[in-house]
Amino acid sequence: MMKLAAVVLVLASLAFWVTQAAAQEVLGCGVLQNAYGPFDYRDPVSKRDSLPIVEVFHFTPDVESLRHGRSGSVLGDLKYTLRAFPNHHRALRSMARYGLQGRHFPAEDEIPSVECYFERAVVFRPDDAAVRVIYANYLFKTGAREDARKQYEAALQLAPDSVEINYVAGLFFLDMGDLERAKNLAKFAYDSGYPLPGLKNKIAVAEAADKRKASP
Repeated sequence: MMKLAAVVLVLASLAFWVTQAAAQEVLGCGVLQNAYGPFDYRDPVSKRDSLPIVEVFHFTPDVESLRHGRSGSVLGDLKYTLRAFPNHHRALRSMARYGLQGRHFPAEDEIPSVECYFERAVVFRPDDAAVRVIYANYLFKTGAREDARKQYEAALQLAPDSVEINYVAGLFFLDMGDLERAKNLAKFAYDSGYPLPGLKNKIAVAEAADKRKASP
């Protein structure tokens, strides 16, 4: 009986946490609570039962590629998708492209920016390393390099053994001029079998440039 009571207590605590997270307000970016969801994009049950409904009606290939909307405007369908699944990785990438193309949000919108959708995803599931990488890539492209660094650092802390994250973070730190950090990340990625030579080649170019600068 005591074991059963302990299990019930854990489940009740988990349910309370999920409810609190769903209702949480993200400063300047609305609340996470939604009529449908919010659901975790990584959760297999949500992917099976809820994701198809959202994607068939709101996140079609045309919406993902920003060609045109399915139920309304492209922005409207992206907003619906990211309200239902705040950490929907592909929809976040599309939203990032939407912003980078210079498209605008209505002034009266409760969620008024691309950054807001990323902040909502981070608050909703702070342990989702993929969100941090997508956010970092967006920030880097907007010129917010120090903010991008913070997101890459968070991603590496959350998933230190991810070959993909070590690789893309290596590219970032190399672009930032941190050659030694890039080399360490590259070593992990290539020792783990990462197949693409891009980072390795870029490091070789950077090392050759450093040698030329050092030579009299």
